[in-house]
Amino acid sequence: MTEELWLVVGLGNPGPSYAGNRHNIGYLVNDELASRVGSGFRPHKTGRADVVEGRLGGPGGARVVLARPRCYMNETGGPVSALAKFYKVPVERVIAVHDELDIPFDTLRVKLGGGDNGHNGLRSMRRSLDSGEFHRVRVGIGRPQGRQSPADFVLSDYSAAERKVLPFQIGHAADAVESLITDGLEKTQSRFNS
Repeated sequence: MTEELWLVVGLGNPGPSYAGNRHNIGYLVNDELASRVGSGFRPHKTGRADVVEGRLGGPGGARVVLARPRCYMNETGGPVSALAKFYKVPVERVIAVHDELDIPFDTLRVKLGGGDNGHNGLRSMRRSLDSGEFHRVRVGIGRPQGRQSPADFVLSDYSAAERKVLPFQIGHAADAVESLITDGLEKTQSRFNS
């Protein structure tokens, strides 16, 4: 197994009022990954982020730092940049797990690099890391029905029907993160990109 350290950033907003929002899927996926590592999140000494350090896939598995920035989405880049510097993780070993309006709910796509597509968390990360060449696990939330604005939609909770499927979507996205780290981008894309 690789000894390279990966930084997996779950994008979301802190606090109980945001916990069930579509925008917080990154937090939910990192919670699942933390349970696989067998550890809970703790405040990091750089401040403004909670982290789990460990190995995915058991004792011989890949070394990871799972991070949940403790700031609002549009300020994510500062804590991510501080963690990348602290752990000496190059941008190509940073993975952002985030919600994606342009992908239907219950699907996901994995890619390297790209723009921010109007996503404030990605925009903040690109600015602070001075690069967009990090990996993304883009978890589909679909577009709002009717006249609801996308901004209101991402900050609304999942519907009752979606909540029944959500644990499977979270597990699938966590599997994609593990695959990306252990099997690389191409194999992961062929397995998970729908």
